[in-house]
Amino acid sequence: MSDTRLRITEIFLSLQGEARSSGIPTVFVRLTGCPLRCGYCDTAYAFSGGEWMSIESVLDAVAAYGVRHVCVTGGEPLAQRGCVELLRRLCDAGLQVSLETSGAVDVADVDPRVEKIMDLKTPASGESARNRYENLALLGPRDQVKFVLCDRADYEWARDRLNEHALAERCEVLFSPCHGRLNATELADWVVADRLPVRFQIQLHKYLWGDAPGH
Repeated sequence: MSDTRLRITEIFLSLQGEARSSGIPTVFVRLTGCPLRCGYCDTAYAFSGGEWMSIESVLDAVAAYGVRHVCVTGGEPLAQRGCVELLRRLCDAGLQVSLETSGAVDVADVDPRVEKIMDLKTPASGESARNRYENLALLGPRDQVKFVLCDRADYEWARDRLNEHALAERCEVLFSPCHGRLNATELADWVVADRLPVRFQIQLHKYLWGDAPGH
């Protein structure tokens, strides 16, 4: 029995709004705290506060929802040292586990059974200097790299990173318009025109529930 504790902002059931499992009922475990301050952040309420919970309590809360998919998110979940153990225990419980991480924190110790969704920060986020490019070598075919794009300059920057690091040969690549800042149709047209080997996506939960916490 582990005595590791984590500060948890919320645990809730919703639809996965992004990435490969978009639309699937998923339990979200949102850890408190983040070292980044992206200009478009929609989860600033997770920067502080939260409730201390043991890993056993988190596992019980997740199991109570009775679904197979669970996503550990934040903030930046890996900013808490106990996150790695939580991910391992969720996998041991037979769940399909994904991790949403900024890519600014080392992912080397993340259990290989976890599907990593790494959000590389673009210039318009204000945090592109925090990207830890060494993490890219740790990604595989089950993992995904996400770019949240705010304008044409972000798009061209992401396209350059896509080519520079041969990302599409390593893992799935996601291009997403920043909700309220970049028109989705415009981004879709750019992707098609350049024939990029990426998956265009929108944030499904934004269209269903807006910025309401717990979704």
